[in-house]
Amino acid sequence: MTEATSARSARRHHWRRDVVELAALFTAVAVADVVANTVAHGPRGPVLLCAGAVALLATAAFHVWWSRRHENAPPPSDTGATAPSSPAAAPGAGGPETVLWRMRTTVRDEPGSLAALCTALAALGVDILSLQAHPLSDGTVDEFLLRAPETLVPEQLTRTVTAAGGARTWLERADAHDLVDAPTRMLGLATRTALDSAELPLALRQLLGRCTIRSMPARSLSGQPLAEQVPTEGVLEDHLMKFRDPSGGSLTIERPQLPFTPTEFARVRALVDLDARLGQRVPGRRDVLTLPEGNEITIRRADTGDLAAAREMHDRCSPATLALRYHGPVSDADRYLGHLLSPRFGRTLAVETASGRLVALGHLLWDGDETEVALLVEDAWQQRGIGAELLHRLVTMAAETGCESVYAITQASNTGMVAAMRGLGLPLDYQIEEGTLVITARPAVLPGQASAPSPALEVLRAQDGAGRR
Repeated sequence: MTEATSARSARRHHWRRDVVELAALFTAVAVADVVANTVAHGPRGPVLLCAGAVALLATAAFHVWWSRRHENAPPPSDTGATAPSSPAAAPGAGGPETVLWRMRTTVRDEPGSLAALCTALAALGVDILSLQAHPLSDGTVDEFLLRAPETLVPEQLTRTVTAAGGARTWLERADAHDLVDAPTRMLGLATRTALDSAELPLALRQLLGRCTIRSMPARSLSGQPLAEQVPTEGVLEDHLMKFRDPSGGSLTIERPQLPFTPTEFARVRALVDLDARLGQRVPGRRDVLTLPEGNEITIRRADTGDLAAAREMHDRCSPATLALRYHGPVSDADRYLGHLLSPRFGRTLAVETASGRLVALGHLLWDGDETEVALLVEDAWQQRGIGAELLHRLVTMAAETGCESVYAITQASNTGMVAAMRGLGLPLDYQIEEGTLVITARPAVLPGQASAPSPALEVLRAQDGAGRR
């Protein structure tokens, strides 16, 4: 209805109301005149006045009783008004249980194709919480975050989407972390990447979901070229992306279950460019602990700037200690240090004495879809709980980054490493092949961090506050 039509309707309504009020006024005057003449000239004037007063009082009393009886009644609804939904229909208020799904499907780049898909989802009682569009040359990849009834099976949801025009549909369960919108998520990942070089692989995994990320150094330990020459702008193939690493190597990302889109490629390239521009960086936090005998040690993050100190520690370690750590020729140990200390391949914790001498290293290494943990403690500082403390911190880091499992490769004779892994209080898997022992822990089974520490770890942590500067 236009504004002019509404104005004309309002004027007609006002005119009719005036006529009705004028007619009521004339009627009231006529009735009052008849009553006045009857009372003034009739023989029973006082009786009629008393009767009229009683009738007015009875009417007033009835009106008060009726108003109080219906004062809490709901007002009548207008024709065509929509009744509010009951609280039971709202999520989390006693209504049907729902689950979150992440869905990606390809639709034709035609008007109405997305509307048909949304209508089909609405018919199943599915609520669309967010939508991201990834344009392609032959269509559009739409990524949805859905809230669906718990009784809706994935096969039925996929069939409905296919019938509505969706193709190459992919579906997986989501959680509350996926409720963050895309710009906010990208800003958070960029912040993490800017603060720590080791965060880039983790940020990419959170951005892309389940994928395999491999960093290839420019040269092998023997000096042979390893990484291929990747163009500056990167390479995008269906299930593969490649970028040039700032250190001269290459960064490869694979996702077999789902092809990458140009939009995802642009987001990843922005994070890789940010990492390259900022250079190598490590947070400067330092924790000071007191050992049972009273010596203070400092635990901090390490990087390639500690290469010289790490080599000096190698020179002080016995051949047996180095062999337990590197499982190979001791002469090759120094060659690994550049790789181990690089934030590109993981995180490293260093332990220093009060004089600044490096006495222990703990490594958390990103190995594709898995995560490896490794320790090296100088001979003179072993059996003091340092290895247990490093291991606990590394496994806690892995849990905070979402790693489902952490494994350690050692020898069956390395009772110290076995005891430290058991001291985590986590479920462990053991695999032994020709004297090599692989111990796998699953930090994801406990929320946030590893559980019961070892006795040596308890001594360190109990005195952690007293020795902290």
